[in-house]
Amino acid sequence: MSFNQNPNSELSQSVVIGPSEVEVPESLIGEAIEFRNEMMKYSCAIRELKTKLEVLNDELSVRNQRNPIEMIKSRVKRPESIFGKLRRRGLPLTVESMTQNLDDIAGVRVICSFIDDIYDVSRMLARQDDVRVVAIKDYIRSPKVNGYRSYHMIVEVPVFFSNCKQYIRAEVQIRTIAMDFWASLDHQLKYKKEMTEEEAAEIGEDLRKCAEVIAGTDWKMLEIRRKIEDREQMKEFDINKGREKAV
Repeated sequence: MSFNQNPNSELSQSVVIGPSEVEVPESLIGEAIEFRNEMMKYSCAIRELKTKLEVLNDELSVRNQRNPIEMIKSRVKRPESIFGKLRRRGLPLTVESMTQNLDDIAGVRVICSFIDDIYDVSRMLARQDDVRVVAIKDYIRSPKVNGYRSYHMIVEVPVFFSNCKQYIRAEVQIRTIAMDFWASLDHQLKYKKEMTEEEAAEIGEDLRKCAEVIAGTDWKMLEIRRKIEDREQMKEFDINKGREKAV
């Protein structure tokens, strides 16, 4: 026998999960509370961005009868990665230095079906009046030397805390399934591999050629989708024209 505590309720239940414990580097023991507080803020910024993107995806799926966003991934950069980056740049290893100099501590990756979805989603996100766009790097129109393609946005989004509203910076990477496939395997194939300079150059060139093939496939898939859409529109036009003649 099932028992519903409130049969008239339309509210779904969900468990609220708090931020996970953040390990504080030894160099920041004196700023431990401040460091954990900042990491919590970055986690909150990710939630805000994911909500915005999920709402856009829902709207576009109804309007266009397909989902432009296949997947949303997110992460807060690990402390060792944060301070490794600060060291490489010769910057102070402090919380203030971290928040002022690093744009990608909070990261959201949006995986889209087609290339035009990337630009549609990025434009719609940028048009929201509470989103501040700090910088844009279009590696689709201007790929990196190694073949990497993606659309990067540095944005600031408002997060409402108990006593204030604060804009938190985050990086949004938008790419197709194919671009994400290449980037993931490129990292996996090269990560911590011991190679001579000549071997690395050879592998790098092979991966760049793969990126070109994958990019060509992306554009071809977009062309096919548009061809199908054009035919569907023509069919609908002919049906409507036939109805008008019948009347």
